[in-house]
Amino acid sequence: MDIVDLSDKTRGDYFTCLEEWSDEMKDGICRKECWYNTMAKKGLRVKLARNDAGIIAGMIHYAPIEHSWIEGENLYFVYCIWVHGHKRGRGDLRKRGVGKALLRAAEEDVKNLKAKGLVVWGLILPFFMRAGWFKKHGYKKADRKGISVLLWKTFTENASPPRWIRAKKKPKPIPGKVVVTALSNGWCSGINGMIERAKQISGEFGDQVIFREIDMNSRAAVREWGLSDGLFIDDRNIYKGPPLSSEKIRKFISRKVKKLK
Repeated sequence: MDIVDLSDKTRGDYFTCLEEWSDEMKDGICRKECWYNTMAKKGLRVKLARNDAGIIAGMIHYAPIEHSWIEGENLYFVYCIWVHGHKRGRGDLRKRGVGKALLRAAEEDVKNLKAKGLVVWGLILPFFMRAGWFKKHGYKKADRKGISVLLWKTFTENASPPRWIRAKKKPKPIPGKVVVTALSNGWCSGINGMIERAKQISGEFGDQVIFREIDMNSRAAVREWGLSDGLFIDDRNIYKGPPLSSEKIRKFISRKVKKLK
């Protein structure tokens, strides 16, 4: 297995999170590409794992923490590490050491960049980005917010621990309207696709629904809202786990619209 940097040939793999077969992932490609073009100038690093058959099996991307939604200094932050695990497309490629190899490659890269450590986020539940998996690879808890844990591995003795920025603000309701507010970061094709679907579905309800999008790529916006991304209907954030399907988004909005009558 080889760990390689992103190239023009593999951009399609990266922009679809290795799920080129998924229509939902395709919904977010343009947003992911725009985010990448901006973040590449700010130090974003992308590495891909290519197995012996020449298939891109996994990916990791990380950037200076100062450009993320985490408080920290002279550290790098991992947006996600992902190994293709679906039967469709390129198949289930998990449990073959891909994630471990990607994480090690990122650590060595960050050390060479003279950063003080690498920061990751994980969930206490046993699925995507499991906190327990990172702990097995030497990462220690720095902070926790609900089911999300912030972990880090230091490369120097004088590193300061990272911290979550807590949620602070909620959208204000508008009398007689349903307000759909999308907090958009751009790093995740799945979330990007969800926001695109929410925008399109909001338009189905005419002037009963107002769709707003807020760019979360500035530190000021993150500190104001305390979130990197989200999908609110009025003052309720309905995005709590995997990106929502069109059916679920439409159902949430429909319920609110019916209450207007």
